[in-house]
Parts: sequence; structure tokens; C-alpha cells
Amino acid sequence: MNASTQWIVGNPSDYVDGQWRAIAGDEIQSKNPANPGQVVWSGTPELTHVDAAVTAARAAFAHWKQLGQHERANHLRAFSAACKKFAEPLAQVITLEMGKTIAESRGEVKLISDKIDITLQESTLARVTNFEVDPGGGRKGFCRFQPYGVMAVLGPFNFPAHLPNGHWVPSLLMGNTVVFKPSEKTPAVGQWIAAIAEVAGFPRGVFNLVQGGVETAKRLTCHADIDGVMLTGSWRAGRAVLQANLDRPGRIVALEMGGSNPAIVWQDADIRAAVLECVRSAYATTGQRCTCTRRLIVHRSIAQRFVSAFTKVASTMIIAPGDAPEPNFMGPLVDQHAVNAFFDKQTIIREGGGRVLLEGVRMDRAGFFVTPSLIEVARFEKAGDSETFAPLVQVSVVDELQDAIAQANATEFGLAAAVFTHQHSVWQECLQELRAGCVNWNYGTAGASSKLPFGGLGRSGNLRPAGSFALDSAVFPVASMEVSSQDTAATSAATGLLATAKWFQ
Repeated sequence: MNASTQWIVGNPSDYVDGQWRAIAGDEIQSKNPANPGQVVWSGTPELTHVDAAVTAARAAFAHWKQLGQHERANHLRAFSAACKKFAEPLAQVITLEMGKTIAESRGEVKLISDKIDITLQESTLARVTNFEVDPGGGRKGFCRFQPYGVMAVLGPFNFPAHLPNGHWVPSLLMGNTVVFKPSEKTPAVGQWIAAIAEVAGFPRGVFNLVQGGVETAKRLTCHADIDGVMLTGSWRAGRAVLQANLDRPGRIVALEMGGSNPAIVWQDADIRAAVLECVRSAYATTGQRCTCTRRLIVHRSIAQRFVSAFTKVASTMIIAPGDAPEPNFMGPLVDQHAVNAFFDKQTIIREGGGRVLLEGVRMDRAGFFVTPSLIEVARFEKAGDSETFAPLVQVSVVDELQDAIAQANATEFGLAAAVFTHQHSVWQECLQELRAGCVNWNYGTAGASSKLPFGGLGRSGNLRPAGSFALDSAVFPVASMEVSSQDTAATSAATGLLATAKWFQ
């Protein structure tokens, strides 16, 4: 950890109205998942800071909105430049606090600037460009897009920089102001982001940071003076946000939640390519991605070869601390709770009749390190399906494509799916029938582009996709019928009013 990284994690603070506010104490602690004895960040949240942050964001909104999109874009470019300047220390703290490999953390930091570039492209902005129509009768019709106001952004721990960035970049560009609450598992990363925002020179109150857990989230998402909530997190967290806002239908709520993602591997698939993609998508980030492959559905004719190769690749992957010198693929799980959930789920599946092909075990080393798990089940049913944020995958064997599709759809989630086949007809049938927001062909479920929409159905989201569609959740349309004053009398005359027109002469 270099000196600049140490400065951030050694001074726990909120960032409100352009000022740092210290939060001492140890109610919340993040620890290095590879070395749990090392406390990365420690602080006790101050709920009054939430109120102050919302007040600051509200006060800044009018000026920020009036700046115009071009000037707001320049501020985002400055933020992008600051992220590049501090890319390495930010990547280091992501690995230190969350546990992912340093290569993946560096890739995540790069995605921050990439997201800004994509959002500023004309093709993305075209979705919310003002337009004019001709309704006839001497009138003009306009549609203009306006920002909501103050947006609460709740970030996840698995991509603590990239994913909340995907919410606030479109929000800020469109003229909203932001109060950001990072995950309580990655507060140091959140503080780094606020420090970079300070370096970028956002006007006071435009970007605010409040640290905390459930109570901070409740205080923020229930605050009377916010206009929207953008969350990336679990179904449980998303449900709580929805429930808290049942009486506020005018408040925009955009949710990115979990997934129980299937991959169908058909009889003509390239087995080598399918194995590598499925292993990558199943165990990337130690299984802690909402798009990770959780369920494999394999045609019987290739099942033995596929499963044998999958097991071999999975059992020989390099597992080590995220900053290890070797080219490791998997780091530790984020904390002990994640470890417990992993083993609990493995036990439940085994006791339900699952046949363990590759048993996940606790590694004999410090930290929350586990080995990957693969379990064969008779078939997938919706009952009992859940998301496990860990390197655990289940596999079933099928004979018919319709059965494969039915098992793929046997979930309360609907985020991502993958199909491995050379047959275009098989791909087309799957594309038409799979219930997911992201469906890939010969590419794993853990793959998405900000140039495309990103979101899902069911418990995966509330139909407010991110990616290139994120701007839709940052603005609302205002429709106007306009007539110049000299033409108003002529266009307003209706049959029942013609006799009264002489009163105005």
C-alpha cells in the first residue's frame, strides 16, 4: 500500500458539500479478505451527515442543472482524467478491501473512464435528445428531457467503483446531483472515489459521500428530499428500497440486482471453447458477480466430455491473494459471511440429492480462500432456486432443447444466459424463449458492454436497465404544445366558444 492509499484509508470520512467530515469509531470495519487481521477502514457512521448531504445536493441542483450539458460533460471528463491519474492506488485499494485480483481491479478502474466516454457518445445521448413534432393546427409540439434532482446511489462491494459509476455518470451528465453510499464492505474504495471527485473539481454539493450500513441506507432512501434511488445490490436490498418507496410513485427507482444465470451447452458446441467460457463466467471474481454462471445445462451426448474437462480446468486454476505475483485467477471471498453461505448452499444441494463432482473446501491458508464447487443435479426447478455469491455451480443433463430452455427459465431471476451451439436455429429458438435481459451466443454469461443495455427480469431488476440505457433513468420527458401568442385566438376557437369571441374584441 503506497502513501497516498494509506492517507485515504487512514482518515475515515464522509464528503459533504465539498468538505470532509471525519467519522471516528469502529462500528463498521472492512478487512483485507486475504488477511482478515488487517483492518483496512474503520468508522462509525453519522446519520446526520445523510441529512446534510441531501441538503447540499439539493442546494447545488439548480446551478448544476443550469450549467448545460456541455459544461457538465467537461466536469465528467475531468473526473475521468483524475481516475486515470490515480488508477494504480485505486486499483490497489479495491484488491486490498474486496479481494479480487489486481489485474481485475485495474480493469475495473479503466471501466470508469470507458463508461464516461461511452455515455458522452452521440449514439448514447440520442436516446434522450429533445425533439419537435408537428401536431397540426398551427401548433408546435416539443419533448424535452429534465433531470429529476437529487439521486441516491447505493453501490455494491463486488465492483465498488465501476458499478456505482454507471449510475452517477448519466445522472450527473443530465443535471442531477448525487449522494453516494458505498457498500459497508468497501468503504475505503468509496472514500477514494470521493477524493477523486474532489480532485476533479465538481462544484460543492454536486457529488457527496456518506458511509454506513443498513441504517444509513434507510435514512438515505427514505429521505423526503431525494428524487431517485439507484441501487446495485442483492434482491433483498432492492426489495427493501421498493418497499420504502411504495408511497412515492413519482420517485425514480432503478435497481440492478442478482442472477441465477444458466448456460446451455448444446450437442454441437465447441467443447473446449464452451468449457473455458463457462469456467471463466462461473468463477470470475470468485463467483461474486451478478452475471456469474450458476447453472449449466448440457446435452447428454457431450455431457461426460464437457463435465470432465470443466472439472479439470476448475480444479487446476490458480487461487491466491489478489496482489500475488503469480497470474492468479481467483482471490478470496469477501468475508466470513460469504464463506458460510457458500458451504451452507453446498450442503443443502448435496442433502437434496445433488452429486458433488468437485467439492469446495476451505483452503489451508489465512484469509477467506475456498476452492470451486461443481454439483450435478437431476434438473433445475424454480422452487428453491437462489443466488449464491460464491464459486458454486450446478449442472444438469438434458436430451431436448425445450427441456433445456424450460430448466434455464426455472428461476425467479432473469439477468443473463448463454447458449453454446453452432446451429443458428438453436440460437434463435433460445434467444426467443429465454427469459433474461442479457443473452449471449458462444460467450459466457459474465460479459456485458456499456454500449448495450444491462439489466434483467424478475428479481434481477425493475426494468430500468443500465449500460447505454442508463440515461433513461436520469431524466423524465416533458411534453409541450406551443402556440405563439398572436396565433392563440385562432387555434383556441372551438365550436361552443365562437359566440363568445366578440367579448374579447
